[in-house]
Amino acid sequence: MLQHWELGQALRRRYQGFLNTSYHRQEVYVRSTDFDRTLMSAEANLAGLFPPDGMQRFHPNVSWQPIPVHTVPVAEDRLLKFPLGPCPRYEQLQNETRQTAEYQKERTRNSRFLDMVANETGLADLTLETVWNVYDTLFCEQTHGLALPPWASFPTMQRLSQLKDFSFRFLFGIYAQAEKARLQGGVLLAQIRKNLTLMASTSTLPKLLVYSAHDTTLVALQMALDVYNGQQAPYASCHIFELHQEDDGNFSVEMYFRNESGKDPWLVILPGCPARCPLQDFLRLTDLVVPKDWQQECQLTSKPADTEVTVALAVCGSILFLLIVLLLTVLFRMQAQPPGYRHVADGEDHA
Repeated sequence: MLQHWELGQALRRRYQGFLNTSYHRQEVYVRSTDFDRTLMSAEANLAGLFPPDGMQRFHPNVSWQPIPVHTVPVAEDRLLKFPLGPCPRYEQLQNETRQTAEYQKERTRNSRFLDMVANETGLADLTLETVWNVYDTLFCEQTHGLALPPWASFPTMQRLSQLKDFSFRFLFGIYAQAEKARLQGGVLLAQIRKNLTLMASTSTLPKLLVYSAHDTTLVALQMALDVYNGQQAPYASCHIFELHQEDDGNFSVEMYFRNESGKDPWLVILPGCPARCPLQDFLRLTDLVVPKDWQQECQLTSKPADTEVTVALAVCGSILFLLIVLLLTVLFRMQAQPPGYRHVADGEDHA
């Protein structure tokens, strides 16, 4: 909570003169995932960003004011909670990622280490993809001043941290990164692109749009932007998109990432663009990782072999159908002959 309050103060200093000194609801829109911790993070952040003053101070002993934080149920969240699902094509890509040489090598290299962690924690189903939960728990306890168990030594924590980074790259990269981005982080990127475009063309949007979410949300977004470098996203991390209007009237985008309290955010540069990237170039360079129809792209695509089998079955089915029709026609004609009569060929003697 303190880290987010400090982040709110840092944002207040950074945008002094751009945002009003007092809270105006038309200027700010905040959305969070529907988790207690992310909702509380957003509220703590806003407490530092908009401390009440004058008429907004509703009680002399309370230096806080309520500011709306919007959310949707987790099952309906298709913007901030990653990985997004259900998405059969994404699951197919994950299965294919598990067959890559990099994944297989990492699993072999960490086999004994995972056995050790499983033995120490009692987690029977611990895998390369779930061990990050152990690191998160230990990191949380360490951050709050609790003593770690003896087996969680500094080298062990370092290795667990590396495996957490690997699990992020497994989710959003390693294999078919661009397509994974279209099915995951590209969805949030699409909304951000829309926000930037609308802000450049209209003044009806709020000056500040805030999303309160998770480290997986940040990584999914940064992998889609191709700017993720394995940098951990600790508590109160913040990826900033700034829209600037140039002297000639055109717009440009700058990105920053703040992942340490008390320090200024560092500049993030989109590959193929300068630090202050022209808006049209930003949109062009990110277009390939933005889904056009997420629901449709999530559907499984038939492989060539599957198509051949389908065609063969269709041909066989058609032939069988024609044979049945022919057989039924013959039987019908035979049954249609009047009883006691038969056809007499031309030239045959008549009795």
